[in-house]
Amino acid sequence: MPKRELKGQVVSDKMKKTVVVKIETIKEHPKYKKRYKSHKKYKAHNSKLDLKVGDRVVIRECTPISKDKKWEVILKL
Repeated sequence: MPKRELKGQVVSDKMKKTVVVKIETIKEHPKYKKRYKSHKKYKAHNSKLDLKVGDRVVIRECTPISKDKKWEVILKL
């Protein structure tokens, strides 16, 4: 089974080796067909320590590193 990859923006880099990435998606209401934006934040492992707030990144699912960290940064856009 392939691992999921998501594109998002770094919103926090205050933790050691961890960044918070915000993923925005566009959804459509089932009845009214109106489109709206939705977002979710993921904690991702950043071993290189080269990311700052505002950077665009690609994150990939991985085995759990901690209670909340189940994603890793694979690419900086």
